Amino acid sequence: MKLKALNLAILGAVTLGAASVSSTAAAEVKVAGSAAVANMYLWRGVDLSNGSPAVSGDIVVSAGGAYAGVWGSSGDDSNGQEYDLFVGYGKEFGDFSFDVSVWNYLYPSSPETEVLVDDDGNVVLDDEGEEVYVSADNSLDDFGGLSEVIVTLGYGPVSFSYYDNIAGDSGYEYYTLGGGFGAFSATLGYHDFEDPSGQDWDSDFAHLDLGYAYNDNLSFTLSQVIDSDEEAGVDEDLKFVVSYGLNFDL
Repeated sequence: MKLKALNLAILGAVTLGAASVSSTAAAEVKVAGSAAVANMYLWRGVDLSNGSPAVSGDIVVSAGGAYAGVWGSSGDDSNGQEYDLFVGYGKEFGDFSFDVSVWNYLYPSSPETEVLVDDDGNVVLDDEGEEVYVSADNSLDDFGGLSEVIVTLGYGPVSFSYYDNIAGDSGYEYYTLGGGFGAFSATLGYHDFEDPSGQDWDSDFAHLDLGYAYNDNLSFTLSQVIDSDEEAGVDEDLKFVVSYGLNFDL
């Protein structure tokens, strides 16, 4: 059911993009890329690299508002190297803008085993006191195994985004409200977790990111968890991120 939803979403995005390109006879196809290095992999208020540096990059093909590409990173401490495939469509109408995209997250180096935990979240030990390992969920290395639909609406410098998990972590949603003011930016993000039955888990949390772009390449970000449920288990220390990136046309 989740994979079917992913396929329909991708088909819809591709169809919409193809319609846009075909209706614009002189639509120019552009190919661009970027590369960046940062002192950590900051993801929605969470340090996924556990304090280690991360290298990332992407290649994007676009035409007539439609786009598709691949993004990759070295930094996920739990799941290993990551690459994401995405397709989307976006337009601007004066001060208004919208963007709809589908993302598929893949982790080819995700661990094959994981520690067994009981229903209370405690690590299971064998008779000798050693941790018990079981086969890990390898869906993170399968196309469609972990995917999201992202919808963004903007007005001037302010935008709202909604992220809906359609495959993988069932019941996860994420929301952001952000704005840019010259070289400064602010993003308020909220994680909303529910189990497949619709029952809310006590693990939701919100974070605030404040950014400053020193120039086109060098930027700084302060990220702070500002509210969390008692079972969220997130690192609430202030995070300081320095990143340096390059953009180029191919």
